[in-house]
Amino acid sequence: MNRLSILFIVVVTLLFTNCTKEKVTLESLLNEQTNRPALTYFPENGYKLKQFSSYDRNSVSPDSLGWWANADFTQFIREEQNEGRREFVLLDAEGPGAVVRWWMTFSGPDAFSGTIRIYIDENPVPVVEGDVLEIVSGNLLAIEPLASSVSPLTEREHRGHNLYLPIPYGKHCKITYQCDAVKIEENKRTPSIYYNICYREYEKKVEVESFSTDVLKRAEPAIKQTAEKLLSPFEPLASVQEKAGKLAESETLDLEISGSGQAISGIAVKLNATDLNQALRSTVLAVSFDENQTVWIPAGEFFGTGYQLHPSKTWFTQVTNDGLMETRWLMPFKKSTKIQLINMGSQPVDVELKVGIESYKWSSNSMYFGASWHEHNQIATSKDDTKPGDEWHFDMNFVKVGGQGVYVGDAVTVFNTVDGWWGEGDEKIFVDGEKFPSSIGTGSEDYYGYAWCRPEVFSHPFIAQPAGYGSFHPGMSVNMRYRSLDAIPFQTEINSNIEMWHWVKTRMNYAQSAFWYAKPGFVSNDKTDEETVKTPVALKRTDIYKPEIDSTGKLEGEFLEILNTPAGEVGPQSGNWGWSNDTQLWWRNAKTGDELAMKFTQKEAGNYAVSAQLTKAIDYGIIQLYINGKPAGAKFNGFYEAGVIPSEVELGKHALNAGENTLSVKIMGADKNAKPGNMAGIDYLQFSK
Repeated sequence: MNRLSILFIVVVTLLFTNCTKEKVTLESLLNEQTNRPALTYFPENGYKLKQFSSYDRNSVSPDSLGWWANADFTQFIREEQNEGRREFVLLDAEGPGAVVRWWMTFSGPDAFSGTIRIYIDENPVPVVEGDVLEIVSGNLLAIEPLASSVSPLTEREHRGHNLYLPIPYGKHCKITYQCDAVKIEENKRTPSIYYNICYREYEKKVEVESFSTDVLKRAEPAIKQTAEKLLSPFEPLASVQEKAGKLAESETLDLEISGSGQAISGIAVKLNATDLNQALRSTVLAVSFDENQTVWIPAGEFFGTGYQLHPSKTWFTQVTNDGLMETRWLMPFKKSTKIQLINMGSQPVDVELKVGIESYKWSSNSMYFGASWHEHNQIATSKDDTKPGDEWHFDMNFVKVGGQGVYVGDAVTVFNTVDGWWGEGDEKIFVDGEKFPSSIGTGSEDYYGYAWCRPEVFSHPFIAQPAGYGSFHPGMSVNMRYRSLDAIPFQTEINSNIEMWHWVKTRMNYAQSAFWYAKPGFVSNDKTDEETVKTPVALKRTDIYKPEIDSTGKLEGEFLEILNTPAGEVGPQSGNWGWSNDTQLWWRNAKTGDELAMKFTQKEAGNYAVSAQLTKAIDYGIIQLYINGKPAGAKFNGFYEAGVIPSEVELGKHALNAGENTLSVKIMGADKNAKPGNMAGIDYLQFSK
């Protein structure tokens, strides 16, 4: 080959490279952030998505102690002295790269009274310097929703603070936090500072323009345009194909579309049924592309409302008050697609389906859209009740996808059964067979953008909590996180997990949804969960914990089904006070003369000797128990000055029905030495013939 030929090849290669690979700038990243079609192509500018966080450094490997360690705060890369300042390093990354998602929260005196500094390309002078909250969720760098704290209904100090403004860098980026209140000792770190910072690590050949104050000023119009676009209403679907009908059990509504150069631009669904909650779970959305099914998920889960109707609006999903559920995920196909709504429940369901279509250029980098779902129904939150410390927790898999693709989000719908936080678990996302996850965080609520187990609802383009009833109490919570700039590319596989890390050893329902794009030929470990979608949804605690006397004659107090609450509050209470299952039924702030009615079931009628374990403490009242309307035992004085103790009492013999029976507790007064509260606590009842 002569020199002229070689020169020609080099020139053509350079021209082709320059034509196909865009220089990464702040503006190009902002444009990408709202470019839904961009997610459907495997990235031309190759990058890995990684995360620095304050995760507990005792988490080393899945087969070692400490894997579920939970001191996920005030953990830094290192401490530096800069011009006499003590700065803690949160991120230290070689370029080219870009910070694409930044979350923080705080607790303790002066935890958020500190200064953030962002150093670019090893310049000792920070390009950004200022108050931490003004940078991460205030208006120093960006505006809503690119800088946001959630929920707006939560006190500011208990919010999650989120920065979605990208910060690109060509050579290097370092982020530090100066907080004079920080004290780090061998077994103590104060105050509590939590962070998760996602960043792109580009291939070395990718050209990146570094962030600067001049670049930020230049990009102000793009920042404003991106913010407005992210918050804008969904545009009406174009080229709509629609279908409607009443589906009996096992019936399917099919909508088939064929033709090359096309993509689904959006799907809108509306359901109507006598039991809408069950219909949202038992009506399944299934989508096939080019005769390959890649989507199988309950309709309510796909649109981000769980199995109860809760309005929300993100960049990719929307649920309105009138029950219209929409998505704007772009879903390309080569030749054909089939969209199905399948009624897997026992009741008839009226369905309305609309599908928008737009033109699309399929290329060698194009990917199919995928969505998977499964529920851990009545799962025990402890893998082994005998394990000490953090060892009884475990990891749960969202999905494992083999092939080449991009992970674009996930969601959970949980039904909590106790007064205790269900979401202490960290995400652990392994990419391309790595031994330690490149994304490991600090808690489920942190991963989903909020903080401190808060129940207040919120909607944001990329994170949402449409329902938070189950945060500290029995009830349902729904959390979603969708990814744009923080989407995770994988070359061979992605393995996405989250810890089951509940405060309490109990049983609950925990449903996991995952969303991704992958090139043709990918494989997934997810299987259609047909039996679970038919299972009645949990709307109250007794849907999971039946108020039944077990085979040993024992009935846990927290299993009792409440029939009325005349005054005060009643529900399960957990704690290490010697209670069976570490939980009791707790009634507090009642008035003298109030009577709490409950029910339980027994399989076999007969006369039974009954005993109970009740709680005593300084603010507990004097109570009388009744079984099927008859006094059970003597009055019980719950006063105890020296702490909290369980106390066994005999309740006498009682005739029980086969089926339902009642138990009631009446507040008779209080000991003269008792503190206000008029509390009552039932640990368990024991029945024997």
